[in-house]
Amino acid sequence: MARLELNVGVAVAREWDENDPVDATALAWLRERPGTPVAGIGIVTRIWRLAKLMGEDRRRTLAAAEADAATLDLLSVLRRAGAPYRLTTRELAERTRVTAGAISQRVARAEQSGLVERARTSASPRGVTVTLTPDGHELVEELVDRVLGREAELVDCLTAEQQETLTELLRVLLAELEARLGHPRHTQVGTP
Repeated sequence: MARLELNVGVAVAREWDENDPVDATALAWLRERPGTPVAGIGIVTRIWRLAKLMGEDRRRTLAAAEADAATLDLLSVLRRAGAPYRLTTRELAERTRVTAGAISQRVARAEQSGLVERARTSASPRGVTVTLTPDGHELVEELVDRVLGREAELVDCLTAEQQETLTELLRVLLAELEARLGHPRHTQVGTP
């Protein structure tokens, strides 16, 4: 382990593990370019790597159930809406943070598979509601159990206290970045 003082606006001292690829990257930058702001490498690089690993694992989990992330997202949003599991296409687009065109494609695929039904609304001539079918309800229940169960397994290497601490730190970081980068806050995106 190497202990270095980093000059990134404030002096930061921490232990660096030269055998850890992320720390080794930061140390290499400091060696080659003293003063390079590397404080974020340990966080951002690990978040990117975790997102990649977890995303790949989720894709494999969904593929084993012959589903995909877009279908899970659509069905989950409808399921979480509560009975009668119906939303307008506009509400779906807002809650999934995808375009109206993308929602239209997702709904069309799910409708062809018998997972949802579309109907015109009486409130607007262009308005469309999407309702979860019994088959869609059954599939989303299975997918949620598989995906959330798997994700619980992936983080069970952390104690309950560590999970709470990490959850809170990530909540703070995400809220701050959304505010700084001008993104509206949505808690439902990417979660079954």
